[in-house]
Amino acid sequence: MKYFLLFFFFYTLLYPQKRVAIDSVAYYTRLATENEKKNNYKETLFYTQKAINYCKKNNKTEAEANQTFNLGKIYFDLKLYNDALEVFSKSIATFNIISKKPNDKAANAYYYIGLVYIEKKKYDLAINSILKAEEIKKNLNIKTDTDLINLQKGILLRKKGNIFLASDIFNSIAAKPENKVLPNTKAEALYQIGIIEAENRRYNLALNYFNKALELNKKSKDLNQESNILLALSTVYDKLLNKTAAYTYLKKHLNLKESITLANDEKLGVNDYEAFKGSQQIQEKLQKEKEKKEQEKNDKFSRLISILAIAIISILSLLSLSLYKNNIIRNQTNSLLKEKNNELIVAKNKAEEASKARSEFLSTVSHELRTPLNAINGITHLLLEENPKKTQMHYLTSLQFSGNYLTNFINDILEINKIESNKLEIEYISFNLKQLLTDIQNSLKEIATVNKNKFHLKIDSAIPENLIGDPTKLSQIFMNLINNALKFTNNGTVSVIARLRSYTNENAAIYFQIIDTGIGIPEDKLKTVFESFSQGSVEINRKFGGTGLGLTIVKKLVRILGGRIRVKSTVGEGSTFSFELNFKTDTKPVQIKSKIKKYNPEIFKNKKVLLVEDNKINQMITKKMLSRKDMECTILDNGEEAIQVLKNNTYDLVLMDVHLLGINGTIATQEIRQFDTTTPIIALTAISLNENREMLISFGMTDVITKPFIPEDFYTTIAENFSNS
Repeated sequence: MKYFLLFFFFYTLLYPQKRVAIDSVAYYTRLATENEKKNNYKETLFYTQKAINYCKKNNKTEAEANQTFNLGKIYFDLKLYNDALEVFSKSIATFNIISKKPNDKAANAYYYIGLVYIEKKKYDLAINSILKAEEIKKNLNIKTDTDLINLQKGILLRKKGNIFLASDIFNSIAAKPENKVLPNTKAEALYQIGIIEAENRRYNLALNYFNKALELNKKSKDLNQESNILLALSTVYDKLLNKTAAYTYLKKHLNLKESITLANDEKLGVNDYEAFKGSQQIQEKLQKEKEKKEQEKNDKFSRLISILAIAIISILSLLSLSLYKNNIIRNQTNSLLKEKNNELIVAKNKAEEASKARSEFLSTVSHELRTPLNAINGITHLLLEENPKKTQMHYLTSLQFSGNYLTNFINDILEINKIESNKLEIEYISFNLKQLLTDIQNSLKEIATVNKNKFHLKIDSAIPENLIGDPTKLSQIFMNLINNALKFTNNGTVSVIARLRSYTNENAAIYFQIIDTGIGIPEDKLKTVFESFSQGSVEINRKFGGTGLGLTIVKKLVRILGGRIRVKSTVGEGSTFSFELNFKTDTKPVQIKSKIKKYNPEIFKNKKVLLVEDNKINQMITKKMLSRKDMECTILDNGEEAIQVLKNNTYDLVLMDVHLLGINGTIATQEIRQFDTTTPIIALTAISLNENREMLISFGMTDVITKPFIPEDFYTTIAENFSNS
């Protein structure tokens, strides 16, 4: 031993370069990789952590970020999801130190965080991470992982109940040739389609997709995926009452699951994992401090226990009989509570099912009404523009009013449904409150003039110039309240007041009032005025119209923004609606983007527009409206033709219906964006509960027009896209 130490000492003196070569990131990475191939994850973790420590010591920030990402992948493979989440977040933070622009490794970290959240069934957090990964890869023009990201988006859409979009994504991946998509990705897409078919009780179709997935799985040799497919086959055969096949596949699944579990247990035992965590310096320090405190505590307890032992034994003897009696009573009480709890769970589940059914019904009805309503409004608009007879004007204006009323009614129903289904998200952006209220005042001046009302706007000069909040929802609140005030007031005054209540640490509390001198609300109706379809009386509904949903939306939006609305009213004297909201302030000036309100008709002349729409009536109406502005319109019925036509022809703009037969409009847009990134593509959609503007934009669309569309908004949106292209 003595001679060995001497030899080692002289060796290190003579060959110092060898030590430098060994003590490096590449060396530790090679050892970690070799051990990972042997499934020796104890050593893999050890050498990966050594590489990270070396990077920290030598200020190699980029290498540290890469090695931290590798550590996160190891944790993910070992199904240690909490550790994986923490480590991937650290790697992203380290990548951000290196550069403000995220790289491919940071995108992959976001992708794996999304997978972790899927495993933890936190689907909202998962979709945010997956979309972040997709955004980074698009900015970096990386297309190799598109199918993987789309697959996860499809899985998340299915988990959240959006079966149609999920099916489109899975079918798009499954339709690709094997040389353009990884076998396990394509197999997973087929497996997911099979699940959807099985849930819809199309069991034979489900078997077909599961068998295709199982065949592809042989190439990827993904054991977890194979286990899931075998279980799905067993379940479907069981539904088809083929017990023999169901048992066979279930046995294969259980055998494979057992072998996977054994293999995972061999990768890293519990003791090895604890040993690794304990080997880190911080862990050792905390452990020593903890042990020291525990020892001191134990010593104190030992002395105390020695003194009180006899007393405790005596007390316990006296309490034994009492505890015995109490235990009998407690068991009886627990049985009763358990029974009542089960009843509450059943009642809760029934209430949730009823609420879900109601939301889905309202969403479906409002969505399906939009397409025929678009035809009614569009044809009415076209007839009014063709100089109808005076005898026909009354009927056409009545039809136009009814169409607009029904449109607003459907919009209100969908808005309430979104709020109650928790599908409404709050924005936090910078905006100018004075500008917002002034714009609302200008848009409602015509209503004030019709009823001969004075319309005043009073804004406290102490309110900060720029606030951070949700101007869209704030606009909805004011539009509903002010519109009501102007509607129920004649030859009177409507005042909108904004006062600063407090301003500390860049937090502003602002008190709003909408005061009118109108007809007022009876005292017995004040408690129900915010309920759906509540308008005070049948006479008021007949005289003033309206859906009775405006104040319901206002109350729910104010609550979402963190406030509470109150109302005071006297019949014949008027009403006052008030609420208070808190805002953060923004020191940066707000960039006010002016929308094109008055477009130049010359911008439309000779423009070529491709309309992709499968409804014949909507084809006719849209083409006629485009022709009125001297635009050339080409009509196609489906997304497949649109892709081929755009490959060989150039258009100034594409109007793409979202719900098409065959390939969905969103999938068609994705395919078009593979070869054409400049042509504006505007989505035409009867937007539903599970759709939103951000989701449609994420597929490559440049703008959205909601059916039934208002002609001026239709032309304005097209003009904006012409001016931006």
